Order: sequence, then C-alpha cells, then structure tokens
Amino acid sequence: MTEPTASPPGPRRAAVIFIFVTVMLDMIAVGVIVPVLPKLIVDFAGGDTAGGALYYGLFGTAWALMQFIFAPVLGSLSDRFGRRPVILLSNFGMGIDYIFMAMAPSLSWLFLGRVISGITAASIPTASAYIADVTPPEKRAAAFGLLGAAFGVGFVFGPALGGWTGSLDPHLPFWISAGLSLANACYGFFVLPESLAREKRAAYSWKRANPVGSLALLRAQPGLLGLAAVNVIGFLAHEVLPSVFVLYGGYRYGWDARAIGFTMAIVGVCSGVVQGALVGPFVKRFGERKAVLTGLICGIGGFATIGLAPTGTLSLLGIPLLSLWGLAGPSALGLMSGRVGPSEQGQLQGANSSLRGLAGLIGPGLFTFTFATFIATGRGFELPGAPFLLSASLLVCSTLLAWRVATQSAAAPELRKPV
Repeated sequence: MTEPTASPPGPRRAAVIFIFVTVMLDMIAVGVIVPVLPKLIVDFAGGDTAGGALYYGLFGTAWALMQFIFAPVLGSLSDRFGRRPVILLSNFGMGIDYIFMAMAPSLSWLFLGRVISGITAASIPTASAYIADVTPPEKRAAAFGLLGAAFGVGFVFGPALGGWTGSLDPHLPFWISAGLSLANACYGFFVLPESLAREKRAAYSWKRANPVGSLALLRAQPGLLGLAAVNVIGFLAHEVLPSVFVLYGGYRYGWDARAIGFTMAIVGVCSGVVQGALVGPFVKRFGERKAVLTGLICGIGGFATIGLAPTGTLSLLGIPLLSLWGLAGPSALGLMSGRVGPSEQGQLQGANSSLRGLAGLIGPGLFTFTFATFIATGRGFELPGAPFLLSASLLVCSTLLAWRVATQSAAAPELRKPV
C-alpha cells in the first residue's frame, strides 16, 4: 500500500486524533461481543452452562496467550515497516475475523475466530508506538492518557450496544463489530500518515520480536525493567475486575445484571475522565513520577474500599478513587518511552503488551480461586472481598517498586543503538 510521508505537526495532530478514534472503535468492537459471547458458547455447548463456562475460560486464556505471543511481533514489525501498515492490516484483519465469528457454524470455528482475534487485537502497542513517534517526551503521558480514555469509552458503549443488539440476534453484535473495524480501516487508509521515518527504522529479527527476546530491551536501560515490573503488577491487579467483579457484586450486594451494567458504566466514565482530562494537567504540574505514585496509592485505596465495603452504596464510593489509578499507567509509559529511541518504540510497546497478556493468563485463575476459597462453606468466616484486597496488596508492592525505579534518570535514547 502507498505510504504517505511523515507529516508536519498540524497534520500529525489530526493523526493523533485518528489513533484515538481507532483505539476507541477497536474497544467498542471488542466490547460489543462481551455480553453475547458467553451465551453463544453455551448455546454451541448444547445449553450446558457449566460446560460452557469451562469453554469460555479456555477462550479467554487462548486470547490472552495470543496477545502474549503476538504483541511484540507486531510491535517489532512496526519498527521495521512503519506503524501505518501494521495498524491498517490489523484493522482489516479484525473486521474479517468478526465476520468469520458471526458465521461460525460450531464451537471449534468460534474458538478459531477468537484465537485470530487475539492476534489481530495485538495492534494496540503499535498505536502506542505511533503516539510516541509524534508526541514530544514531555507530552507523552497525556497522549497515552487519551488512549486510556478511548478504552474507557469503549468499555461504556461497547457492552451496552452489544447487550441491546444481542437481545435481537446473538450474531448481530459480531456483524456490528466487523462494520466498525472495516470502516475504521478504510478511514485510516485515506487519512493516516506514517509516523516513523525510514531512516529511523530497525531491521526485523525474531530475536527481538519473540516474547522472551523482547524483554532484552527492558534490561537495556536503567529503570526500564523496573518500570515494566510496576506495570505488570498493575496489569495483574486489574484482572480482578473482569474476573470476579460481576460475581462479587451479585454475591455480596445482590446486584442484578442491570445494576452491574450501570456500575460498569460508572467505572468506564470515571476512567475516561481521569485518563482523558486529568493525566496531562497533573503530569505538567507535578511530573510523571508523582503521577505514577499518586495513581498507585489511589488504586490501593479504591480496591480496599470495594473489598471492605459492607453495602453496595459504599462500594460505589471506591470507584472514583480507583479511577484515579489511571494517572499511573500513562505516566509510567511516558517514563518508559523516554528511555528508548524511535526505532525501538514498537518493540517496547509490544513487550509491555506482552506482559499484559501474561497477566491475562494468570489473573483470572488467581482471582476466581481466591474468591471461591473465601466464600466456601465450612470456613469459620467469609471474606468475599478477598480478591480486591489481594489486588490492593499487589499495588502496595508496585508502589514500593515505583518509588525506587521512577527516580532513576532517563537516558538519552538518541545516542543508543537498537538492541
């Protein structure tokens, strides 16, 4: 495909807006199928809810595994061939895959589609690398925050749209997701310029692109591996929300599907406001290190509030506090991106997303097991909030680590050679 040359600052601002839109539409497309995928799996499993639940867990594990493997691959490919072709091909691939899943005649075909989805959805690190290319270091945390806001918007509108359309036809949300992804790709084909100049690109090698080899970059700069550890602990703590939040709300507070959907919408709105509107001003005034530490401390307070609250109303008070945790992630990414050169941004973001995939492999089992253990009959006491208290404890560890590594000075990436 024709590759537009790198654009001046004005058009690049429009390109950043496109990246925001493309991530938002990707997240809406992903969120649209969330309410219907479990039911579709159960239907394919012959109506066996228990068996369908096991298959659904397998689907989630496979998706996370694909993220773990392919996020650094696509990130490194973007370092070699540019961000634009990887983003566009991923969008086209997602659109075709959603069509594939909409027409899947059996559980095995649906599973194959979910595996492909895990591969094509690994374009998010490339979008992050694009942001790093076109944004000066001092503004990257705010730009990464906009990507977080895009996630929040998708988290709010995707499931709501999927729930409504899925009640009409469980296959319809897949067609909607396909349309969003393909329209997004077509739009980007005409307006998205390339952000990585040819002279700044790095040769592709499997040594750098595989999940283990990509971690070599994290060891190359002081503090980079430590910041990655801060992130992966945070990723793991975050897994408590998709893993047990619905079960917890129903068990402890008696929330029905409507109440849980309303609560999830509050989470998405609050997260979007924090990452889209607060990260930039906070970092500008206090710096990225304080933003990381402040966000982590708020996350500890939010998880502890949710885990200890005796009523649903009090639990809701923890959501705004938990949302302020959103200050940490974009700021940590800003610190990390400032430690590598332009030809390594894709590899860095790929490695970071690979770690997110690793957390996705570990988290669901860890938190569901914790929840089941602390509500099991025959125990002397119940502690249904134990998974959230575990997440709070993980963030305590992350905060202590961040206090140490976030103070290390950033290297001058322009003087470094690619790993």
